[in-house]
Amino acid sequence: MAASSATGNCVKPKFSVSTSSSSIDLGSISSSIPFKRSSRKPSISCSLQTPSILHLPKQSPTYPPSPTPASSPTTKHPKNSSSTEKTQSQQWNPFQRAAAMALDVVENALVSQERQRPLSKTADPRVQISGNFAPVPEQPVKHRLPVTGTIPECIQGFYVRNGANPLHEPVAGHHFFDGDGMVHAVQFKNGSASYACRFTETNRLVQERALGRPVFPKAIGELHGHSGIARLLLFYARGLFGLVDPSHGTGVANAGLVYFNGHLLAMSEDDLPYHVRITSYGDLKTVGRYDFDGQLKSTMIAHPKVDPETGEFFALSYDVIQKPYLKYFCFSPDGKKSPDVEIPVDSPTMMHDFAITENFVVIPDQQVVFKLPEMIHGGSPVVYDKNKMSRFGILDKNATDASGIRWVEAPDSFCFHLWNAWEEPETDEVVVIGSCMTPPDSIFNECDESLKSVLSEIRLNLKTGKSTRRPIISESEQVNLEAGMVNRNLLGRKTRFAYLALAEPWPKVSGFAKVDLSTGQVKKYIYGDQRYGGEPLFFPPNPNSENEDDGYILAFVHDEKTSKSELQIVNAMNLQLEATVKLPSRVPYGFHGTFISSKDLEKQA
Repeated sequence: MAASSATGNCVKPKFSVSTSSSSIDLGSISSSIPFKRSSRKPSISCSLQTPSILHLPKQSPTYPPSPTPASSPTTKHPKNSSSTEKTQSQQWNPFQRAAAMALDVVENALVSQERQRPLSKTADPRVQISGNFAPVPEQPVKHRLPVTGTIPECIQGFYVRNGANPLHEPVAGHHFFDGDGMVHAVQFKNGSASYACRFTETNRLVQERALGRPVFPKAIGELHGHSGIARLLLFYARGLFGLVDPSHGTGVANAGLVYFNGHLLAMSEDDLPYHVRITSYGDLKTVGRYDFDGQLKSTMIAHPKVDPETGEFFALSYDVIQKPYLKYFCFSPDGKKSPDVEIPVDSPTMMHDFAITENFVVIPDQQVVFKLPEMIHGGSPVVYDKNKMSRFGILDKNATDASGIRWVEAPDSFCFHLWNAWEEPETDEVVVIGSCMTPPDSIFNECDESLKSVLSEIRLNLKTGKSTRRPIISESEQVNLEAGMVNRNLLGRKTRFAYLALAEPWPKVSGFAKVDLSTGQVKKYIYGDQRYGGEPLFFPPNPNSENEDDGYILAFVHDEKTSKSELQIVNAMNLQLEATVKLPSRVPYGFHGTFISSKDLEKQA
């Protein structure tokens, strides 16, 4: 069935994969959390809200009797975790043992008090990680997976996708973004496919695995109000007594993935990236926290950009506590870092993404900010500042300081993601393509207003200092579009098409849209009844092709009726389903991914 060119017309897969009794359904392993909560039924209006019951795999002990000291991310852990804990606890001195027992008593009292109060839907684990948002155990490599259709011969390499996958059951508040990072990898080789998924062995995960329970604070789900302050103090106390070690990072590495200079990097903006190596067998192995050979001294956001023509790597780093609140830097193709450029912003601001053009970096300074004192008053430190004017900063890519930055105001333009940007010299404008989200903080804080994510064109006039914004899709065809990309070979240059997730019913993804950015024409590919996916990845096999949409869309799809997952390969030009790879275990809904060709993988560090 060919895709129609009419705006809003839909295409469904022309064939489906039959289920097999031999496949493994890891989603059936479950354990529930005995929270005492409000009896009101969750409504799916904004944020990550789904009404089904939480199920977690029984892959780790819930709450061992006492903490154990931390270890390095490169430490090898015996399979017998109880004996590991015993060996480590024997190394504690009497003072540490007493401190551990006392702090455990304090935490138990705190948890008992927290469970007497209802959680918001944005912090309730029964909402945030329910259904196919729930975590799965690691899966070793499974080769020769069943394939329906034919995998295009040009697809040779690895599709890798990141996601949040909490190792342990939450004992208090939990937001979907708080989960431990897990990378899912599908290898394509001569028409066959294999699959594996592994945790990224962050410093945080290694320590909590040894402890057998979560002890690191969860930035979104737990750090609210007075109990959030108490959890921070409890964590600092454990660090003071040497029971945990936050000095090697506290991040979860669950959001972005990028392959640069022979390194696959897993990222979240609260830490340095982690280097994950793809083995010759098709498995994944965490090498460790990656500081670019000692050059990177700060955190890095999860959406760095690689210029397709120069091979340079561009990134931002933000700090929520002290100035400078924001820094910009880049790396040469061989990994040499530039000096940090301190960007002048008045307050710590949520900067999940940014954009590049051929000559500039485009830096969003938006209305979702961090205000830690809000916790003293019982609120969340992530807030929407209605009095702040959103703006974009335009800075030369090779700038050594921020003196030349040009700020252009863009009222009420909160874009959690920016899909592309380019320069139009004839009008002195920088064009930014992003999804403008309202309410801006609805992902983080509970609200009554329904979330909208509107694909928008924002024009920043560098001559007048003014901006304009327009929805790309007509009002009658408006749909929530989040998570996706343009042809990465044209990043920073004018593009015609964007491939974006149809985030409906929010937060699930019922398909993806191929949007003509110039005309607003939309072609939809729908996964089917009770079948949902995530970010569509556009794979361009030929960087020199005359057709921008010459390539394939790769997407994980989960059937909620059968609890089976698969990978679909769709021709991006005509939206025809080319092949389906049946996966050996459930793949939870996740975040962002990338494709690493076999040729590029030969240069892996």
